[in-house]
Amino acid sequence: MLLIVLAFPVLLPLIMLIGLLIRIVSAGPILFKQERIGYLGERFLCYKFRTMHVNSDTGVHQGYLNQLMNSDAPMIKMDSSGDPRIIRFGRLLRSSGLDELPQLINVLRGEMSLVGPRPCVSYEYEKYLPWQRERFNTVPGLTGLWQVSGKNRTTFTEMIQLDIRYARTKTLWMDLKIILMTIPTLLIQVLETRVKNKMAARVTSSKVIVSNRSEDECCLQKATLIQVVTAATDTEHRRKLGIQ
Repeated sequence: MLLIVLAFPVLLPLIMLIGLLIRIVSAGPILFKQERIGYLGERFLCYKFRTMHVNSDTGVHQGYLNQLMNSDAPMIKMDSSGDPRIIRFGRLLRSSGLDELPQLINVLRGEMSLVGPRPCVSYEYEKYLPWQRERFNTVPGLTGLWQVSGKNRTTFTEMIQLDIRYARTKTLWMDLKIILMTIPTLLIQVLETRVKNKMAARVTSSKVIVSNRSEDECCLQKATLIQVVTAATDTEHRRKLGIQ
């Protein structure tokens, strides 16, 4: 609570700027509200900056999440594959964690803490095994042990294990350490996202160039064929007319 009060003079202008940006680039509400599962399975309304178009299909995310829960694949967000539901600048807000700033409201209401496991959605909670629900023995947080321990490079099972480890061994010193590690971790995520976006843009550009070359070659071949046929036809016509 004290940290939030001390940081408020800095956070307020940033929050207002992000809200204005979302209002400019996308029609609809600035905040996104969604039911999440918190301490001991209690449900609460979680706040985030809206980074997707209004009425986006949540079934896509649900299917992707089910796939991650039942595999050993890294917890890579759909953002990296170019999710069309995301608004302009939304990918930057999500990779930097700035979209979660409104969850300070949840912290002030006692539904969340600065540090703890991320609050999951209800359809994810319903698929948890009994041992996995131990992660809810502590209050969910804005950042946590999983977030600073690899996050997108870990599997779903590894995420659960990290959250349970935190719930069993959390201390004030651990919380402070996680908070200090969060900013450099987010900076690395932003840089990684920029590199991936540039690589994806280069791949797309290369495909367009190859496609254009193929089209040009095809047109050139057609033009050459037309010239040959025309020349042959003209020669035959001239021969019939007795023109040398």
